[in-house]
Amino acid sequence: MCGIAGVFGRQDEGALHLMAAALRHRGPDDSGIWMDSDEGIGLAHTRLAIQDLSSAGHQPMLSSSQQMVLVFNGEIYNHLELREKIAHGEGGALRWRGHSDTETLLAGFEIWGVEKTIRHCVGMFSFGVWNRRERTLTLGRDRLGEKPLYYGWNSGVFFFASDLQALKAHPAFSPETDKSALADYLRYGYIPAPQSIYSGIHKLLPGSTVTISSLSQEPAIPQRYWSLAEVAVSGRRSPFSGSESEALTCLEGYLSAAVRGQKISDVPLGAFLSGGIDSSLITALLQANSTQPVHTFTIGFEEESHNEADQARAVAKVLGTSHNELFLTHSNVCDFIPSLASIHGEPFCDPSQLPTLLLSRFARQSVTVSLSGDGGDELFCGYERYRMFSQISKFPSAIRGAISVLLASPSTNNWDRMAGVINHGLARIGRKRVTMAGDKAHKIAGILGSRD
Repeated sequence: MCGIAGVFGRQDEGALHLMAAALRHRGPDDSGIWMDSDEGIGLAHTRLAIQDLSSAGHQPMLSSSQQMVLVFNGEIYNHLELREKIAHGEGGALRWRGHSDTETLLAGFEIWGVEKTIRHCVGMFSFGVWNRRERTLTLGRDRLGEKPLYYGWNSGVFFFASDLQALKAHPAFSPETDKSALADYLRYGYIPAPQSIYSGIHKLLPGSTVTISSLSQEPAIPQRYWSLAEVAVSGRRSPFSGSESEALTCLEGYLSAAVRGQKISDVPLGAFLSGGIDSSLITALLQANSTQPVHTFTIGFEEESHNEADQARAVAKVLGTSHNELFLTHSNVCDFIPSLASIHGEPFCDPSQLPTLLLSRFARQSVTVSLSGDGGDELFCGYERYRMFSQISKFPSAIRGAISVLLASPSTNNWDRMAGVINHGLARIGRKRVTMAGDKAHKIAGILGSRD
C-alpha cells in the first residue's frame, strides 16, 4: 500500500511534509510533494514500491504533457494490457519513462479521461489527480472500496488522504467528532461509509469519483461509475446456464486469472493461510502459478478453541509451501492493544484486527506483499447458508414459510431480551452464552423463506 494526501485552498509546503510524515507507515520506501502556489493545490505521496522500484515510479507524478499530476495508491493488475491499447491508439507517440502502473494510469487519464480509464482498470486503487488545464481535482476509488480515501472541507480548506492521521497532521485541520457517526459505531462496531468520525469528512463510496472545481465549499457530489447492485441484478437476469462441472471450471478460471494478476510484483510475495476455504484456495492457486515454494504465514493461539494452526499446517504440507507460524500469547496481544487507535485512525472494533495486524507485522519480515482470503465469504454471500439450505430445502415450503413467520414476528430487541434470560441460566452451568440472538433469528427466518 501507499499513502496519498492533498490540500486545495492553502499553500503550506511544511504542512504537506507533515501530512506525508503521518503516512510514512503506508509507504516507507519513498515520499514526495508537489505544489502549485498560484492555484492553491498541494499533493503528497508516500510509496511502498511493488512495481518498478526505480525513480521512474516516483510520485506525485506528472504526465508527459505536464498537464496532469497524480498521486495513486494501489495496483492496476491489467496495466500492461492498457499500455498496449494506449500504444496502438492515441498514445502511439508516447515515450514511457518506466514500467509502473502509475504511469499507465496517468497516460490513460490524459488520453481517455478519468472515468473511461478506470472503467478499463482491473485492480484496487484510490487516487487524486489534478488537471492543470481545467483546474479540477478528481478523486476516485476502486469498485469495492479496497483502498481507503477520506475527503471534505474543514476550516475553509479541502482535504483528502488515505488516512485520517494525515488530515490531523495539517495545522489548519480542526477535528470535530461527528456524534451521528459515533452512534453508528456503537451500533455496528465500525463507522459505515460515507461517514467518518469527523464532521464534514467523508469516505468516498466504492466505485465512485468526485471532482472539485472551485473553492466555493459547495458539497462535492460523488458520481458512481460502477454499482454492485446493478451487477447483481444483471446476473440475475442472465444466470449461468451450464452444468455444475462447467461452473467449477469457469470459476477456477476466473480465480486463477485474478491470482495471476496479483502475482505481478518486483518484490517478494507470500500468502496468509488460515486453513479455511478462502485462504487455502487462494494459496493453492498461487502455488500452482509459482515455480518456487510460496511463503505462507499463519497465526496460532494457545487456546485450542481459537487455534487453526494445525489446519493451516496440514494445507501447507499438501501444497508444498514454505510455511511460517507465529503463536500468540496473552501478553504479546495485550502489549499491542494501545497502538490500535493510531493504526486505524477512527474507532473500529472487529476483534480480528489484532491477529491480522500481528500477522502482517510477522509476514513483513520475509515478504512485502501477501495475498489473503479476505472477501471470499462476502463474495459468495457466506458458506453456512448453503449447507443450511441443502438441509431445510428437504422440508415442504409451507412448513418452512410458517416457521419463518414465527421467527420474524418478535423484534430483534425482543429476541435479545429472551436470550438474556437464557444466558443467565447458561452462565450458571458454565455454558457458552448466546450472542446477537435477534440478528441470527431474523437471518434464519430469511433463509427459511427463500425459494432457492
